[in-house]
Amino acid sequence: MDIEIKSVEIGNGETISYRESGEGDKKLVLVHGNMTSSKHWDLVIENLPKNIKVYAIDLRGFGNSSYNKPIDSLKDFSEDLKMFVDKIGIKDFYLAGWSTGGGVAMQFTADYSEYVEKLILVESVGVKGYPIFKKNEKGEPIIGEFLKTKEEVARDKVQVVPILNAYKNKDTNALRKIWEMTIYNHNKPEENRYKEYLNDMLTQRNLVDVDYALMNFNISNEHNGVVMGTGDVSKINIPTLVIQGDRDLVVPKSMAEGINETIGDNAKLVILKDSGHSPIIDNLDKLINLMVNFIE
Repeated sequence: MDIEIKSVEIGNGETISYRESGEGDKKLVLVHGNMTSSKHWDLVIENLPKNIKVYAIDLRGFGNSSYNKPIDSLKDFSEDLKMFVDKIGIKDFYLAGWSTGGGVAMQFTADYSEYVEKLILVESVGVKGYPIFKKNEKGEPIIGEFLKTKEEVARDKVQVVPILNAYKNKDTNALRKIWEMTIYNHNKPEENRYKEYLNDMLTQRNLVDVDYALMNFNISNEHNGVVMGTGDVSKINIPTLVIQGDRDLVVPKSMAEGINETIGDNAKLVILKDSGHSPIIDNLDKLINLMVNFIE
């Protein structure tokens, strides 16, 4: 399926790049995760039926989108998404978010449920965000002690500094090692595509800001160790498909279970066997089938 790369300027002065493909009345908006961009949705876009019109955005600070003003929250991204869909004139769409993009999609749906027909969450961050633990001298997490500032995040030598250094040095070999330890630890993309993904990762300009936003994302009714929840999850009242790999090393299954339990009767949790944080690589056919059947 042909994919066209476009861009629009939204109301806050940011330029949002996006991939557009397909045709038909059913519209699907795709939101990528951390360290990626719309590029990483390419296999999904290529394998969806042509009668689904797809829009995959580059969030602010990723891919070809601008990063004029730093973000502090996933809500900043979801507000960008609102301005984007208004700018291109679409409503009544299906919304899918992968990983960090799942948090953005949940926030958008909570705030603008009238825009979204159904919600698809793929290996999504949980309703209480993704807190980062402080580390001891051995680099091991100190359970219950959380990082709380951007400065602390930028100094985290385990989860953050190696990625920042790889970005700074344009070291795709280091990024490859990180992804093969955490995400592509069973299956890997075809080599040419893999190289494109790695080069695409280097476009990210907001790693620390995104990690900070994930720590402070909490739409539950409880405290997550960093901030009190907003309770916004109670406003998600549309059919929601929660897809979780049984061997995801990045997002624990408990986060998917928490989403499923908190959204309640409107949610359906599907556990993908032999699938990690990227079912796009580990279990593409099953992922496509789940998405298409849920949309149709």
